[in-house]
Amino acid sequence: MIRLHIALELAYDIGEHGGDFVFNIHAAHTQRQRVVREALSLSQALPSVVQTDPATGNRYLRLQALPGPLTVRYDATIDLDHHVAEPGWIAEVPVARLPLSVLSYIYPSRYCPSDRLHRFAMREFGRLPQGYARVQTIRDWVLSRTTFTSNSSTSDTSAIDTLLGTVGVCRDFAHLMIALCRAINIPARFATGIDYGADPALGPTDFHAYVEVWLGERWYLFDPSGTAIPMGFVRLGTGRDAADVSFATIFGSVTSAAPRIAIEAIADGNGRLVVPHHSAQALSTDG
Repeated sequence: MIRLHIALELAYDIGEHGGDFVFNIHAAHTQRQRVVREALSLSQALPSVVQTDPATGNRYLRLQALPGPLTVRYDATIDLDHHVAEPGWIAEVPVARLPLSVLSYIYPSRYCPSDRLHRFAMREFGRLPQGYARVQTIRDWVLSRTTFTSNSSTSDTSAIDTLLGTVGVCRDFAHLMIALCRAINIPARFATGIDYGADPALGPTDFHAYVEVWLGERWYLFDPSGTAIPMGFVRLGTGRDAADVSFATIFGSVTSAAPRIAIEAIADGNGRLVVPHHSAQALSTDG
């Protein structure tokens, strides 16, 4: 088991008419990700409510803020007890046997137009043996053909844009891998979390986008950007693509500062410290 501590600080300046916020910054509760303790503080005296989407498990904080400065701080301790499996034993699941809850992750979405990539994906990956190894090949292909470049994309950048431009940030890598998986009938979804173990040369710790792919009987973790350590991902939200899981959706005249985020491995209740590391095994926090 791995115990991680995260701390987030988000700062805003809100216009004279106030602003409405929907945050997805609370750590998700899953079968293998347990929130040991958490605390939320707001610089304004505001009523707040955290609601959980029953379909995804995403937790949403909703605020109606007053004009002026607003600082949101979230602090949590999380235990990760990964499901670990041998990749060679993990099979793809035929569409006819996919659970109903998984079906939406095989269709095209706003940033992942997989229908437009079907012929390309079939040519590149369609003849490979099915299973976890084929998905790993797609992940490696995306990583090898895309260069991580800060500020190289916009909120309009799709998987096709990234394929053609060959540059992007973590969300662009994730969208491209998801679209290629879906194009050959493998369910894949967009996940947001905290960027553990990234090279400091890439900049301060930030929110991180990665991929979960449905194989066998659960969602397995993949990091197509190669910038972090999957064993150290703390899941915040999952969705079809980035449109579903923004860490902050804002309504009104609001300016923001860069998020301040920290994550560290700490000792568990028995004094045992386990530091996340890269692993050749298949990992899941879903079940």
